[in-house]
Amino acid sequence: MLGLMMQTPLLLSSILMHAARSFPDVEIVSRHPDKRDHITSYSGLRRRSSQLANSLGSIGIKPGDRVATLAWNSYRHLELHFGISGLGAVCHTINPRLFAEQIIYVINHAEDVVVFFDLAFIDLIHTLMPRCPSVELWIYLGEPVDAKIVGASGFPSYEGFLSGCSEAYAWPELDENTACGLCYTSGTTGNPKGVLYSHRSAVLHSYSAALPDACRISLDDTVALVAPMFHAMSWGMPYCATAMGSKLVMAGPKIDGESLHRLFEDNGVTFANGVPTVWLGYVQYLQSAGVKPTTLNRALIGGTACPASLMETLQDGYGVEVLHGWGMTETSPIGTISKSLRKHRASSRAERRSRQIRQGRAVFNRHSR
Repeated sequence: MLGLMMQTPLLLSSILMHAARSFPDVEIVSRHPDKRDHITSYSGLRRRSSQLANSLGSIGIKPGDRVATLAWNSYRHLELHFGISGLGAVCHTINPRLFAEQIIYVINHAEDVVVFFDLAFIDLIHTLMPRCPSVELWIYLGEPVDAKIVGASGFPSYEGFLSGCSEAYAWPELDENTACGLCYTSGTTGNPKGVLYSHRSAVLHSYSAALPDACRISLDDTVALVAPMFHAMSWGMPYCATAMGSKLVMAGPKIDGESLHRLFEDNGVTFANGVPTVWLGYVQYLQSAGVKPTTLNRALIGGTACPASLMETLQDGYGVEVLHGWGMTETSPIGTISKSLRKHRASSRAERRSRQIRQGRAVFNRHSR
């Protein structure tokens, strides 16, 4: 016998529509390299993601097509995450730190049809173009006038691509197992391996990551995306924070300690994610400048094991709780988070830290039966 409740498929477009409906004025802040901020909102994200989906449809992009991004964290990259996947295509986030030969390989292997890129990568794009025959269109993420500044004349701009497109879009009701994202991991031998994310896995990950004994993401938070959105979708936080109605802050390419501290303080950031090297740079800046964070209270650290000294400095010196996590591109992506059980909380601080430095237990729904 089948139940009758909640037959709506789990889709990323449902996260977008929920955020625009329930948290329309919550801000999405992007910091540019020159330290200017661009501010939009969840209602703005819905409108522009709809424009993007309409524009992609107008050039023949259909469900299953791979559309790639070569970009840092920004509001435009977030629009690509929702607009591409929402129409049923696959958002392929490419790591620009790979060697050019590896990037050529993943574009050709994925058979990407369109590539959206930040203008910072214009020289790389000129290298890729002759060797990526499947790509029909290369679009830079900027205004039409930006092309002349960096020598990208001849390429269509993202803003031009969206111009004139309707802000209304009827998001299709896809099978929730439809692929929404594609990430290639280089953490293996040989060529990078592609991992397909489904709408279902991305939505369930958003629930799981937000749980009280995971990352505790809520509408009271301001979440900074420090981990790049090409690194396992910034560990799922673009979707998780959007679903919960958190204020979003995009760090962009400048993630040195001073830039992060100013970003956090300017925007009241309470939660941020990043690899240990990023947090080491942050701590070194705090120590050298003699300053402390005033709003940051949680740091999700993964990618590699967090040094015990870094954990102690953040927690004891600056009052920032370290959420020590483990995951892989293949786990969609957060797999475990180290949290003390009640029976361990009466133990000594040294004993608690020895447990916290481990990778913890599986977050709900992040392991097989």
